[in-house]
Amino acid sequence: MLYLMVEILGFTNDLSIVLQKRDQDLLNALSLVKATKEELQEMRNDGWEELISKVMEIYNKHDIDVPYLDALYVQGKKLRRHATTSSVFDLHHYKHDYLFSVLDLQLHELNDRFDEDTTELLQYVSCLSPSSSFEAFDVKKLLRMVELYPNDFVDVPEVVVRHQLQNYVRNVRCDPKFVKLKGLSDLCAKLVETKKCNTFDIVYRLPKLALVLPVATASVKRVFSAMKFVKSQLCYKMGDQWLNDRLVTFIERDVLGTINNDVILAYFQKMDSRRFSL
Repeated sequence: MLYLMVEILGFTNDLSIVLQKRDQDLLNALSLVKATKEELQEMRNDGWEELISKVMEIYNKHDIDVPYLDALYVQGKKLRRHATTSSVFDLHHYKHDYLFSVLDLQLHELNDRFDEDTTELLQYVSCLSPSSSFEAFDVKKLLRMVELYPNDFVDVPEVVVRHQLQNYVRNVRCDPKFVKLKGLSDLCAKLVETKKCNTFDIVYRLPKLALVLPVATASVKRVFSAMKFVKSQLCYKMGDQWLNDRLVTFIERDVLGTINNDVILAYFQKMDSRRFSL
């Protein structure tokens, strides 16, 4: 079981780290999702022999009796002499009930979270990346992204969107201010700084929408996880505003750490009349 978990965690570790980053590299994340699925599937198809050989090496190295896998599997502390002939063999139990079950669970979760629709949407979002002089930019895919969110592009003809996308990418590729941008957040900030968000107002909606998508998923899960710590049995009864304020300070600890305590005390002092100065 230890070797099994080491292998699975090794396959999924890089993907887990990438998905927990605030600044998402969508192209890299998608490639890691695909690679992780392939590695898990390959281990399910052909990984049993390699796994069991590693385990046997440990048994032999430390002079441990090698278990007989063709014996009948006995659950818990039940004596083997009480096992019937219809019981499952140890080989089948460890291979199917453990190895295959864990791998199938991992694959199911990845396929459920990154289905075809989600993967397709992430590919569209990745076309907005400004890296390598907007190398991933694709007008057709971005037009498809516009179709998925009609409420954000009401009364905007497709021909208008297409022409503005073409003018936009030609303009930013020639602008030296957009050369060293790394992600969508940098792109949005630079569009606002250069006032191009007004010139290409329709295109500007796309990176804004792309930045909201991960917030609507990962951030919500972070909030519910944090609520378990903030809203404890000792602090169960509190108003919505007080709960919201505590969650913000708990979740955004890195931002709060950059604020000087004197600034917080001065702000708190001005909120209401105090009997004494803090």
